[in-house]
Amino acid sequence: MANLGHRPAPPRCGLLPGDVRLHAEAAAGLSRDFRLLADPVRLQILDILAERGGEVCVCDLEAALPVKQPTISHHLRLLLRSGAVTVDRKGLWAYYRIDPSDLRARRSRLQSYLQSLSINTQAQPMEAINGL
Repeated sequence: MANLGHRPAPPRCGLLPGDVRLHAEAAAGLSRDFRLLADPVRLQILDILAERGGEVCVCDLEAALPVKQPTISHHLRLLLRSGAVTVDRKGLWAYYRIDPSDLRARRSRLQSYLQSLSINTQAQPMEAINGL
């Protein structure tokens, strides 16, 4: 009599459980970095801040960008929470600047990850990305 209830397991293609170069924590961090940079308004804000080099008043951002003040405030809040920018409040005005140490760390993480995606026959080291 044929055993219809049990099928043999399909053969494995070479990957085993745990054969993952990018750890879950590192993947979550990279995902946060990519999401932060995945919005055109945030990229424009960062570009303006980088171009100016120093502090930029929020009123200048409002004048330069094609969106309303609440939208700019929303994106500045996200950039501030992420650590990508800092703020200095002077009276009624807020002046923003890029945090250079955060930018260096974020650039290093993203660059290391993207370089690790090179298709070749040798595995790329993931220690820098996984925090090892």
